[in-house]
Amino acid sequence: MSKIFRIGQIVPSSNTTMETEIPAMLLARQAIETERFTFHSSRMRMQKVTKEELAAMDADSDRCAIELADARVDVLGYACLVAIMSMGRGYHRVAQARLHERTAQVGGRAPVVTSAGALVDGLKAMGARRISLLAPYMKPLTAMVVDYIENEGIEVVDSISLEISDNLEVGRQDPRAPIEITKKLKTDGVDVVVASACVQMPSLASIQAIEDRVGLPVISSSVATTYMMLKQLGLKTVAPGFGSLLSGRY
Repeated sequence: MSKIFRIGQIVPSSNTTMETEIPAMLLARQAIETERFTFHSSRMRMQKVTKEELAAMDADSDRCAIELADARVDVLGYACLVAIMSMGRGYHRVAQARLHERTAQVGGRAPVVTSAGALVDGLKAMGARRISLLAPYMKPLTAMVVDYIENEGIEVVDSISLEISDNLEVGRQDPRAPIEITKKLKTDGVDVVVASACVQMPSLASIQAIEDRVGLPVISSSVATTYMMLKQLGLKTVAPGFGSLLSGRY
């Protein structure tokens, strides 16, 4: 009998992407592995991607962790990269520890993955020292993301900001648009391309296509989050068709 794992996600109220991309990868994995998954989420209020709204939203994440712990999820993902990164360098470690403590306090202890920490850890797992990235954010928020990643010892050679502040509008972007947009990124001397440094900007349909074109590993925040969820569950880090990080190589 296949083992069933419960996947929990804390998502911004306006996020429409992570509850589709994470299941898409894990359900594709079911074609080649025996484990099965169910998906559960709790939402924290956020409409505009501003530093003020992100801080208010992050304060609500404890409630979400407790709600998901009540469902006895096996792993919990905090699905907002910029909310974590806007709280200061290295904050993903603070958030992960705090939210894990909240799950333990209500008897539903679960490992916690943040999309911010997952992106950093996924890049490190691939040995990335120099990257280029695409983000939907306004330029000041992208600069904050770049600073956060560089503080973790990874140089950001180039970045593109789409400057979309409305989070719903971010979620309406064409998931294959990054195939064309990333052609403008500098990739010479780069180890990895980040096709979406945002969990709300759809990019899953672009990952493998960009990787095939540039001949470099390509990841996104959602791919990295899936990778770290599988690591935390002690499962093979494989999901076919979503780039090198989920090839089982790392």
